[in-house]
Amino acid sequence: MKQWYESLFENYAKKYDKECFVQGTAGECDFIEQEINRDKSLKIIDIGCGTGRHSIEMAKRGYSITGIDLSESQLKRAVEKAKEEGLEIDFQKHDARNLPFEGEFDLAIMLCEGGFPLMETDEMNFEILKNATKVLKSKGKFMFTTLNGLFPLFHSVKEFYESVGKEGNATYQECSFDLMTFRDYNTAVFEDDAGNKKKLKCNERYYVPSEITWLLKTLGYKKIDIFGAKLGAFSRNDKLTTEDFEMLVIAER
Repeated sequence: MKQWYESLFENYAKKYDKECFVQGTAGECDFIEQEINRDKSLKIIDIGCGTGRHSIEMAKRGYSITGIDLSESQLKRAVEKAKEEGLEIDFQKHDARNLPFEGEFDLAIMLCEGGFPLMETDEMNFEILKNATKVLKSKGKFMFTTLNGLFPLFHSVKEFYESVGKEGNATYQECSFDLMTFRDYNTAVFEDDAGNKKKLKCNERYYVPSEITWLLKTLGYKKIDIFGAKLGAFSRNDKLTTEDFEMLVIAER
């Protein structure tokens, strides 16, 4: 039985690239470069790379990057886009809960909900954090964005989705936020690349900063910084608030 996040990305690569939340790539890569002091000798892994937007932008800037995703359709589009740019990027199909690498990378990035926090149980989400940690060298850095659990306590997730929705983009209906599990249950309505209208029942886990800190500490991270994640404009000056829909996490061992 396919999970909703597998069905969603079966044939949704071109449409995905038009979604409003994927438009901040260059600014986000500026921040990544700053975080690693523009050291081009470092090896980077992009977990849940989707259609490869961060991988391609970083490769264009001269970095060695491996992109992994669960969706063949997204990866196919990533390979096409890299070819159009004349880039050779190592894109591989893997499940983020079970990665085949160990201690190989200096930096792991997992942006725009690349797998985490879409899994159906908290244990599976934790497996993703565990695997992202496993692939890093002993002094590696882990940078990811995730849904901010403080936001739904003060705002309606449904109203947020309505405010950012654009013509032709996916819409989210029947949102209901469960305070006991911090999961938002909703129905995503979208049109795939072949023009088929689809409806999927989704649920996503929102995390509060103290949970993320605790999970990462159990994985051996010594330094954990959490900020508000502004689309295309990540910054260490953005203190996380209840207004941020997403948080940016930077962890070092």
